[in-house]
Amino acid sequence: MLHIVACIKQVPDTKIIKMNPKTNTMDRRTAPAILNPYDAHAVEEAVRLKNRYGGIVSVVTMGPPPAVTAIKKCIEIGADEGYLITDRRFAGADTLATSYAVTKAIEKIGKQQPVDLIICGKMSIDGDTGQVGPGIARRLDIPPLTSVNKVVEINREEGYAIVHRKLEDGYEVVRSTLPCLFSVEKTINEVPYSPFPNMIKAARYKPHIWSVDDLEEVDIKQLGLKGSPTIVSKVWAPQKPAGGMFLEGNPMAQVEQLLSVLFEKKELFEAKEEN
Repeated sequence: MLHIVACIKQVPDTKIIKMNPKTNTMDRRTAPAILNPYDAHAVEEAVRLKNRYGGIVSVVTMGPPPAVTAIKKCIEIGADEGYLITDRRFAGADTLATSYAVTKAIEKIGKQQPVDLIICGKMSIDGDTGQVGPGIARRLDIPPLTSVNKVVEINREEGYAIVHRKLEDGYEVVRSTLPCLFSVEKTINEVPYSPFPNMIKAARYKPHIWSVDDLEEVDIKQLGLKGSPTIVSKVWAPQKPAGGMFLEGNPMAQVEQLLSVLFEKKELFEAKEEN
């Protein structure tokens, strides 16, 4: 039976969030917390593979207790089990410490039933690094397949997966041994509205909640701020670009205005002489 683990994250809705002008940091209180959009596609793909080949889908996340909301959303999509690792000792983790903590959770999940495939979203919208997925793969010593936008085949019996990886000018077909890790693009699927029975199941579902002490063989020095060598010294909102110029008057007047602008910027259109 195929066992797929989807790694998710609860993030602030960046369409609404505001910046604190005094601290130059994101004011997370100004925006509702949502399931990271890339991770929603990861869970949806995991559920599709479960329906296609048979098996179960587990989701795992690290975060504060309210992150159970994101897990419930994954149950709505069709996941079977959800695991939240939450502890003050995880606080302040960068991508290195996060990948370490999530790896420890996956190792414990895998002892209940071996994990065949791990699926992550390409990145989180609050960090945009795309580092946690490959970091997990490195720690588990399994192949990472990034920018996946199509899963062609999963063959658990023969131990391989075939996918399409998105490139700038097309895609490449890659075959990997199992277990492996996918980080997926949004274009891999469409996340439909959840069926009503799934919504009822999600409302009643109680995730598995683990602290640091529930995990096995954990090096405390690799968690949270202690295990985070990177520091974000400053975050700020970029300045909005100046608005465009409106051409006014009749067509002839607009043409004259346009030509005037082009002549002012003529150096942009002149061919540079080669030395």
